[in-house]
Amino acid sequence: MTAKIIDGKEIAAKKRVEIAKEVLKLKETGITPGLAVILVGNNHASRTYVNNKQKACQDLGMHSLLIEFPETVSEGELLSKINELNNDQSIHGILVQLPIPKHINEKKVIESINPVKDVDGFHPINIGRMMTGQDSFLPCTPYGIMVLLEETGVSVSGKNVVVVGRSNIVGKPVGQLLLNQNATVTYCHSKTKDLLLHTTQADILVAAVGIPNFIKADHIKEGAVVIDVGINRDETGKLCGDVSFADVSEKAGFITPVPKGVGPMTITMLMFNTVKSAKNAGSI
Repeated sequence: MTAKIIDGKEIAAKKRVEIAKEVLKLKETGITPGLAVILVGNNHASRTYVNNKQKACQDLGMHSLLIEFPETVSEGELLSKINELNNDQSIHGILVQLPIPKHINEKKVIESINPVKDVDGFHPINIGRMMTGQDSFLPCTPYGIMVLLEETGVSVSGKNVVVVGRSNIVGKPVGQLLLNQNATVTYCHSKTKDLLLHTTQADILVAAVGIPNFIKADHIKEGAVVIDVGINRDETGKLCGDVSFADVSEKAGFITPVPKGVGPMTITMLMFNTVKSAKNAGSI
């Protein structure tokens, strides 16, 4: 068996056409969706992500505001800027690019963002609403994974799902979203005693551990759907995921590649959330 490739780039492009139409509708009512991104320091990867977010806003006709602070910015100054953006009616989404310097309390920063502008979906109020199946801003990467599955025609209800990784950004929330759609979800992590016992039972496997080529063909069962969230560099410096693509793709039914798999969906769903916030603000 050779797996069908889940083309995240193609699905993201389709979704962005839909988002662009929504932006035009909002503009006709006098509302331009606005996203403010705060970048602290000069982390190369963070700057790349931020540039991609700004470009996406520009391409979709949205308002983009980049606020940069040096690594030495005080916690108070950062919180003050977030409060200012909370009260800025032209801004519908606020995002603080992580990671931030250790002298700043990340939890306090996330909780300072008004939940109605928390387009990253990290605020405890939005997390709580997601947990209880209420309408909320969903974390962008997990949300993107759900859209990939939906667009590919993969039914989640009643399926055995194994999530390898338990981060607050991807692992935990994607498991909850799958559970909300009636999957049976198992979380595996560094303390799991027999990983293969669980992963080989999975109809859908989500790999989010941040270890290059960690998931091998013997980790999965024949025909499984494999979602690779990892973005790593192998020993040669080549971009790769958490899944050993070459051998797993010979056994899986569906698989996301790296790049052009989950990655393009993350920023796309951020744009979706920002437009949703703008609609909410205009009661449209």
